[in-house]
Amino acid sequence: MRVSFHEGAEAELDETAAYYEACRAGLGAEFIGEVYATIDRILRYPRASPMASSLSRQCLMNRFPYALIYEIQPGAVRIHAVANLNRMPGYWKSREGDGNSPT
Repeated sequence: MRVSFHEGAEAELDETAAYYEACRAGLGAEFIGEVYATIDRILRYPRASPMASSLSRQCLMNRFPYALIYEIQPGAVRIHAVANLNRMPGYWKSREGDGNSPT
């Protein structure tokens, strides 16, 4: 199964990793590692996470207060958001069904 990121989710990943790196050297890389560990869980069990909306699911990260918001598409998983759980719930809903194929 392929994984693709909405451009907004890519920006969130980069910005959050940079923020954590500024807090402590190496923490940004640890954040990115946790994101990819979460993606691995999603790929192994794509339907295990609870629904966040009618189209998307939310998989919580273990070490950081973030979740990956994703949609299961034919042969792919589309990451709509790397969402901070303490800010603006649901802001990512406009990204659902964006029609972009996995890259």
